[in-house]
Amino acid sequence: MIYTIGLFVLAGLAEIGGGYLIWMWLREGKPVSWGLAGGVALALYGVIATFQSFSSFGRVYAAYGGVFIVLSVLWGWGIDKKTPDLYDWAGAAICLLGVAVML
Repeated sequence: MIYTIGLFVLAGLAEIGGGYLIWMWLREGKPVSWGLAGGVALALYGVIATFQSFSSFGRVYAAYGGVFIVLSVLWGWGIDKKTPDLYDWAGAAICLLGVAVML
């Protein structure tokens, strides 16, 4: 289970980080190198998910979706300095419960 969680977290950081770098390039005027690095990170995200031990693509991506939501809330809090409210935390908890049920 630790391997599975680790892969979900690594995939989430690659996806969110890649999207963030592209956002910063296109919306905040950062250099094109930020966008290129974001593209590489997003490609890595697609590869990382294939290392999951589950045979069902749909189950892996559905479970990952819940982890992605939690990581997005944490990213917004830690990187963008947007403090999550009660509804953010409640929604994240519901998503993790869904992941636990699926896996």
